[in-house]
Amino acid sequence: MGNRRLSEITPADVLDVMRRIEARGAARSAGYVRLLVSQVFQHAIRNLRASYDPAQSLRGALVMPQVKHRAPLLVKDIHAFSEALDSYPGTLQTMLGIKLLLLTFVRKCELIESTWDELDFMRAEWRIPAERMKMRDPHIVPLSRQAARCFQDLKPAACGSRYVLPNYGSLDKPMGANTFNVAFERMGYGGRFTPHGLRVTASTILNEQGFKPDVIERQLAHTERNRIRAAYNRAEYLDERRTMMQAWADYIDALCCGGNVVAIRA
Repeated sequence: MGNRRLSEITPADVLDVMRRIEARGAARSAGYVRLLVSQVFQHAIRNLRASYDPAQSLRGALVMPQVKHRAPLLVKDIHAFSEALDSYPGTLQTMLGIKLLLLTFVRKCELIESTWDELDFMRAEWRIPAERMKMRDPHIVPLSRQAARCFQDLKPAACGSRYVLPNYGSLDKPMGANTFNVAFERMGYGGRFTPHGLRVTASTILNEQGFKPDVIERQLAHTERNRIRAAYNRAEYLDERRTMMQAWADYIDALCCGGNVVAIRA
């Protein structure tokens, strides 16, 4: 529609574009396109270039598919997941990266874009700056011995890059955003479990094991509604989180070895 006059574009034209996007299985993208077209027309109206917004009347024209949240790994599934990861035919960086997702339960993008200057091995901490966090608050990840070892094993493979997981095409860029998803597909988890699901797995098991919900939520870096409290809580529960992260890593080690594991809070 970009080469047409604004006054010529009708709701039917916008709906035709949306339907074509919907037909390729991207109904949510079609909804976002309607919003974008509406923003263009609202800007035009404010600048007297158009008299009405043809996209406004199409709100609700498409039925949005239900979001399907895939189930997290259960305790009994973690050993099999570990075996699949150990036999994964890909690179060391990808394998260790997935292990770090399990051990630290950060978001995928937070790990992929991590740089070496964020890591403090002396204090066993990973400090992620605000600009890289979803909620734009700096975040501290206490490093278990196992997580620190994974990072240290990645150092030689980084070949001097500032990124912990550099891109194979250029050491000046981080690993591709889809790398872990492809690995999950090759490991046999495609369509039933994703990298993001490791956060849900950790949260579910830690809650079941009796750790304080506030401690778990703080480690997951979920939003704090009160912004003043958020600034104060940046390092809140840090000692408890440090204990929890080491207990979690030890628990995962035991599960991966196939042993009989008791509740980690005990």
